[in-house]
Amino acid sequence: MKRYDRQRAIIELLVNKGELTVDDLANRFVVSKMTIHRDLDDLENEGLLRKVRGGATIEANTRFESDFRFREGQDIEAKAAMADAALTLVEPGMTIMVNDGSMAAVLGSRLARMRPLTVITNNAAVIDALRTEPGISLIALGGTYSAKFNAFFGAITETALAGLRADIAFISSPAVSGVEAFHMDDGVVRAKRAMMASATRRCLLVNHQRFQRTALHKLAALDEFDSIITDRVPPGAAMAALETAGLALTVAMEREAAE
Repeated sequence: MKRYDRQRAIIELLVNKGELTVDDLANRFVVSKMTIHRDLDDLENEGLLRKVRGGATIEANTRFESDFRFREGQDIEAKAAMADAALTLVEPGMTIMVNDGSMAAVLGSRLARMRPLTVITNNAAVIDALRTEPGISLIALGGTYSAKFNAFFGAITETALAGLRADIAFISSPAVSGVEAFHMDDGVVRAKRAMMASATRRCLLVNHQRFQRTALHKLAALDEFDSIITDRVPPGAAMAALETAGLALTVAMEREAAE
């Protein structure tokens, strides 16, 4: 197997497994452990994985966000509940911005229920879901495509957003600490901030497991959002911080149970 093909196969395995050892990979591909270490170094430099002692992982940490393909298969029920809660903020005729991310992709796939809408997005999964939907005026933001995030970023994306306006922007975050949201990637933060600046209202979507976490780059203070939606009540200290700051939280699965 050629080096490039082996490295792509390693990523596919990590998407399915989450973490693998050097020994496992060397045995699977019938190559030396040194060859696997070189492959992992290359892939880490591309931002596609992070090396850990004895192997590699695709799980996120403060500096590393996992691959979109890995994230889209996680917490499906929670994402669906949050997406349905977010839809209550949408009315036919609105202009909606949807950012990158697997949570936002689930929301995007449901937006056709609220047609007619204008949808502005850099999320390739949302573009694929809506591009043939009648009643949806889709504005697909250009830019530099990131396979890891399955979305478009960079100066072209940010410039396009500066010339657009929306009724509401749906922004997701992989980390909330105290009363601030964070992200691991500076380019992703800039695109999210550009959407926030171009929207009349802003809604933050964040899984309850992402509270009491931090990441390298600050995205926003939570009071910059008009709405915050999560799936379940976050850990006690996180909820206490929100209450102390006077920030309301919509808990999507509680809302569904009440209905």
